[in-house]
Amino acid sequence: MGRVTVPRPGPPSDSPERSSPLTLDMDFPAVDSGPPPAGRRSLRANTLIVMAGTLGSRLSGIVRQQIINLFGNTLLEAFLVAVRIPSLLRELLAEGALVNSFIPVYKSLPVAERHSLASAFSGVLIAVNLLLMALGILAAPWLVDLLLAGHSNVDRGLAVYMTQLVMPFLMLISLSSVAMGLLNADEHFRESSFAPVAFNIASIAALLLLPDTATWLGFGWLVGGVAQLLVQLPALRRFGLLPTPALVRHPALGRVLRQMAPFTLTAGARQILNVYVQRLLTNAQMFPQGTQGGYSNAEALFTMVNGLFVVSPALALFPRFSQYAAEENWPEFRTLTGQAIRTTTFLAAPMSALLVALAPYAVSMMNLRANYDVPRFHAGAQILTGWALALVPWAVVTILLRTFYARERTRIAVMVSAVGFVLEVLLYRLLVPWLGLIGFGLSTTVSGLLMAITLAWLYQLKLGFPTRTVGTHLAKVLPLAVLAGLVAWFVSRPLPTPGFIVPGVLGLAVAGGAGLSVYLVGAAVLRMPEMGGVLRRLRR
Repeated sequence: MGRVTVPRPGPPSDSPERSSPLTLDMDFPAVDSGPPPAGRRSLRANTLIVMAGTLGSRLSGIVRQQIINLFGNTLLEAFLVAVRIPSLLRELLAEGALVNSFIPVYKSLPVAERHSLASAFSGVLIAVNLLLMALGILAAPWLVDLLLAGHSNVDRGLAVYMTQLVMPFLMLISLSSVAMGLLNADEHFRESSFAPVAFNIASIAALLLLPDTATWLGFGWLVGGVAQLLVQLPALRRFGLLPTPALVRHPALGRVLRQMAPFTLTAGARQILNVYVQRLLTNAQMFPQGTQGGYSNAEALFTMVNGLFVVSPALALFPRFSQYAAEENWPEFRTLTGQAIRTTTFLAAPMSALLVALAPYAVSMMNLRANYDVPRFHAGAQILTGWALALVPWAVVTILLRTFYARERTRIAVMVSAVGFVLEVLLYRLLVPWLGLIGFGLSTTVSGLLMAITLAWLYQLKLGFPTRTVGTHLAKVLPLAVLAGLVAWFVSRPLPTPGFIVPGVLGLAVAGGAGLSVYLVGAAVLRMPEMGGVLRRLRR
């Protein structure tokens, strides 16, 4: 679920009037109030580009998920196990580890040194991925057994075969992550933000055109991985960032690897959590076949909302956090932290409340046929309801973790994250057997709250956390979100029963629109600065 780095003393700036807030209009700190300096792009433009790319990625991902849902449970459940294995490994070596460890070191180097570091780092990453890809193919039976419960509701032989088919995806996504990291580090977000859209479009085309078999389903996944990499190569070449992978030494390579090592450890702890979840979902004694498909549907919807309203702003801001840290510009660093938390929670809070109230309608969007799989639908609705509660605390965690990585305080972030994931496993073990599928989301919510409180306290010790700014903001946002959710739930009562896509669209449009309208009107009445940004954009 998300991705998860001594200043001079000075009092925190808690006043909301300290500078313009990071709103949807993207009014950033004073340093960006005029034209951006040469080589530095507007944070407003960066954030909007990333949010647009994320929206395109998530919407096309929903279409891909809708098509996958047309498959029967036997094929779908085996496929979900198969793609989980390279996905577990990619987070250990690519994506989060790359972005959070590579960018701070890359930004700290002179421009002339950056290309040689990129070449050395990409060479090491390719070598490691080749080794893991070969081992994954050979060890597929053991890896599948690790993910399946003893009394499994998944076809083991089919899952092993499909795992061997999709293992090359690990190399493709790792190379794509290298390209994305290089572009993001220099604040070129357009191509990297829309690369996942290319993955989804290519996968959708393959799913529609190729036969409905295990072999072609796995092949279609690889086609998407190739597309995601290829669309970024022209931008790398245009900006002079295309590395020449080589197994050579570089003085800064050790710093990157040291930053990656603890993050990989944290990701490893998270993968233990994911393995435990997988074993729960495939346990035929606890859940029927189709539960894993419901989990996948809830995951797609949750990641769409979280990716658009939380991860996108955090991704766009991370290079600027790294820049402020490199310059030791702690007042602006602190101000940007408060603004980022306020913006992400302003966006996440109503989405959280609306998903809690309308989870069955949201999951109905996945069912293109009226004769949908009922256990899969109910599983997705229950899981999404619980996860929706986690949006706001994890918005705070997402921003704060990046402030630690930007300052290269990786060890602290790793310790907090690892403890949080261990706690989440314990909560799963306690709550899921007791509460059922909603226990997944409640466990994530509780661990997110405790991680957010811990990270804010650690931030306060070194920089001075903007407690007043964030606290005053949340005191307005959270009650408004609860009211919006209640209105949406009340409006949804007379609407058609959810399950099929048609009542799903109707429920989200009517009930969701009513709840969101209440939230925005309330924000305008309270004269929240973030709402001012929305109104300014609507007037343009």
